[in-house]
Amino acid sequence: MYFRRHKLPASIVGLVLGLLCAVEAAKVNKHKPWIETTYHGIVTENDDKVLLDPPLIALDKDAPLRYAESFEVTVTKEGEICGFRIHGQNVPFEAVVLDKSTGEGVIRAKDKLDCELQKEHTFTIQAYDCGEGPDGANMKKSHKATVHIQVNDINEYSPVFKEKSYKATIIEGKTYDSILKVDAVDADCSFQFSQICSYEIVTPDVPFTIDKDGYIKNTEKLNYSKERMYKLTVTAYDCGKNRASEDVLVKISIKPTCKPGWQGWSKRMEYEPGTGSLALFPSMHLETCEEPITSIQASIELETSHIGKGCDRDTYSEKSLHRLCGASAGTVELLPAPSSSSNWTVGLPTDNGHDSDQVFEFNGTQAIKVPEGLVKTSLSEPFTISVWMRHGPGAREKETVLCNSDKTEMNRHHYSLYVHNCRLVFLLRQDPAESENYKPAEFHWKLDQVCDKEWHHYVLNVEFPTVALYVDGATFEPFLVTEDYPLHASKIETQLTVGACWQDNSGHDNDNETVSESLTGGSARMSQFFRGNLAGLMIRSGKLESKKVIDCLYTCKEGLDVQLPEEVATAVKVQFNPNQSSLTLEGDDIESFDKVMQHISYLNSRQFPTPGIRHLRVSTTVKCFNEETCISVPDAEGYVMVLQPEEPKISLSGIDHFARGAPEFESPEGVTLFPELRIVSTITREVEAEAEAEGEDDPTVQESVVSEEIVHNLDTCEVTVVGDDLDGEHESIEVDLAQVQQHGLEMSSSNVGVILTGVNTMASYEEVLHLIRYRNWHTEALFDRKFKLVCSELNGRYISNDFKVEVNVIHTASPIEHANNVMMQPQFINPMQHASVDLSGHNLVNAHQASVVPSAATIVIVVCVSFLVFMIILGVFRIRAAHQRSMRDQENGKENEMDWDDSALTITVNPMETYEDQHSSEDEEEEEEESEDGEEEDDITSAESESSEDEGAGEPEDQQGTSRQQQLEWDDSTLTY
Repeated sequence: MYFRRHKLPASIVGLVLGLLCAVEAAKVNKHKPWIETTYHGIVTENDDKVLLDPPLIALDKDAPLRYAESFEVTVTKEGEICGFRIHGQNVPFEAVVLDKSTGEGVIRAKDKLDCELQKEHTFTIQAYDCGEGPDGANMKKSHKATVHIQVNDINEYSPVFKEKSYKATIIEGKTYDSILKVDAVDADCSFQFSQICSYEIVTPDVPFTIDKDGYIKNTEKLNYSKERMYKLTVTAYDCGKNRASEDVLVKISIKPTCKPGWQGWSKRMEYEPGTGSLALFPSMHLETCEEPITSIQASIELETSHIGKGCDRDTYSEKSLHRLCGASAGTVELLPAPSSSSNWTVGLPTDNGHDSDQVFEFNGTQAIKVPEGLVKTSLSEPFTISVWMRHGPGAREKETVLCNSDKTEMNRHHYSLYVHNCRLVFLLRQDPAESENYKPAEFHWKLDQVCDKEWHHYVLNVEFPTVALYVDGATFEPFLVTEDYPLHASKIETQLTVGACWQDNSGHDNDNETVSESLTGGSARMSQFFRGNLAGLMIRSGKLESKKVIDCLYTCKEGLDVQLPEEVATAVKVQFNPNQSSLTLEGDDIESFDKVMQHISYLNSRQFPTPGIRHLRVSTTVKCFNEETCISVPDAEGYVMVLQPEEPKISLSGIDHFARGAPEFESPEGVTLFPELRIVSTITREVEAEAEAEGEDDPTVQESVVSEEIVHNLDTCEVTVVGDDLDGEHESIEVDLAQVQQHGLEMSSSNVGVILTGVNTMASYEEVLHLIRYRNWHTEALFDRKFKLVCSELNGRYISNDFKVEVNVIHTASPIEHANNVMMQPQFINPMQHASVDLSGHNLVNAHQASVVPSAATIVIVVCVSFLVFMIILGVFRIRAAHQRSMRDQENGKENEMDWDDSALTITVNPMETYEDQHSSEDEEEEEEESEDGEEEDDITSAESESSEDEGAGEPEDQQGTSRQQQLEWDDSTLTY
């Protein structure tokens, strides 16, 4: 507008405008500073200098070029770099310009950096120029560049172990690749200084080493007996060679060699009789050597086959056991213990002991005949056969247990029980019947028990046409039943035998092997001999044995028991076998399994158990998670030692000598033999006396013996006569059978006495024995009778003393028309002649002699002799009276030395005195009343003593004393000393 208004030439205007534009161009800040887009830096902690790559330099095109001094151009500040600006929160760095013209700058830390707090920093940075003019107007900024700065670490920290101490347990005898690992850490941030480069065992001379990773292992096999624990000191080093600030303690325990199995139990366990149950494994536990287990199964077996008949049972007679188990009467014992009343088993070998019941051995040559009439079995009625049998693999011939066959001629077997090829066979031939049809005759059972050489209990309940077999309480059905015709009618008697079959040689031939039986005589012989052991062979007629009685007969009195704790009752499954000799446990929890094992016990309910060893075995099977490494638990074997029970001493006591009048013997009630009998049983124990000072050994302390009274049962009492057997025509031993049966006992009698059998208390036996009476209804010639009583327990295992009783008969004169002492005297002269002989049996006098009427000459002789005897008695009496007075005077000073208390003294009249003695004593007593000494003899026994002395006036004084002593019996039961 200016140029248009003044109308300047166009050339001048153009020149001016060009100059103006050049000047304006020189003054304008046209470009932004330029920096790199990314920077990487390194700074060491505890230092502020950062090394950047690339260096921090900002460029600006507005800045004058170097070598531009030749131009006459005014240099302005627009091209300079005035500073750098950092963007970010809490950035611990700052950027500083070192040269504005070149744009060179540095980044440095505001404060000391800590690599452990932050190892890297990232932020942005901008450069800005100085702008235009002196006030820096129109300032230009560069773009933002990213800066990455890494803080370099210094080794300022030492390693530190993570645990204060380390523990490990190893098993002796093994070399481990790694026992345990120790671990240390370093707080430094860098890889170089934060890493643990090595570990070291500081403790010298130990059989261990440690690697750079901290794993400790043993350098040799360790021995538990040598060292049970090692204590090691371990240190660590980081890669900067810094050692751990504190060393660490490592404890390594040595365990004995781990063997899987049951531990914590004793192989020998002692059982004291009468103490109830005995815990077998109170501290037992299963060692699995840290192998994970999924299930456990254990079997505990108590070996009792060598005790009695397979285990400890009551050893009463089989008949008593049947009654004890509740069987009714009618059982007949075919193999009783040999005795005076049961003597047909005397020839058989036995076990020669009483710890178990009577066992008979049959070796293939022995057999017995059962007495006739003992067994009354009708085949049409039900009956039971029971027997204990032990039999091994035998020959092919038949081996007969029991046989009833024809006694003569035909050799037919009516019924028999035999073993053939490990089969049990029962033959039962029917009696003749109207119909001649086939009927079951032979019943066959194939049983492993027949030939396993172990004891088994067999019961056959026979109720034709069926036969039920029980073996050890379990039922078995026959695998074969054959039929046959009934027997033909015959009047031939039968013979019952045990151990073989009876046959007659005159009859039909028998293909069986035969052996002569010398005891039988004649042409008869035995065949089909049995080889094995038998016991308790019984036949019960008219009624079958109940299952309850069969189980009772087989039940053992010893076995295993377990009381399960409530907390493990459902965790472990327990199963017993029938006789409780073994049990099985199943479970999956080891702790629960151990608790059940600790509650298993041995129990023997017998008061007097059979002593000896019972072997014990624990068999265990386990399943593991890893079948390849699963452990195998060996069998644990031990034994229970049943100690010898204190043997009871059974004592029988009471009145052992008394006299009764003849009328009492002849009365229906008779004379009670054991009116005041007492049965007492005692055991003797050794008790160690306690020392007064506890904890001190006193050599003077000795064991004292204490007798203790106990109560137990009896099973037999036998009353026998001493001397001649009972004469059934005029004497007997009687007892009320109703009372016997009321006490659960049985009585058998013979010409030698009576036997009471049955298991019952001593008090019950006392009551029954109090009732036993002796009767004799012809006592004219009887002066005394002696009896013996013996009681026993457990089939003769414990036997009492022999209690002998002597009973004297007091005879009185029979009244006649002329009651004259002289006339009655000759009646008793004969008995006087027997006064000095043994009157242990019947002292019989000829009845004709006893009834003879005395003649006149005899009467005169008797009167003279009596007067002479009287005079002798009177003289002896006077001499003795004078002698006694002189002796009293000599010992007057000693009368206080001994004072006899004879207030309880009793003098018993000897029932053997004669009628003549009585009359001479009465005459003597009358003379003594008239003597000058005035002494009276109130006790008739004193006169009898003097009379006996006068009768032996011609004998020495000592013989007189002996005669007097024989006629007097002193009852000193109440005498006080």
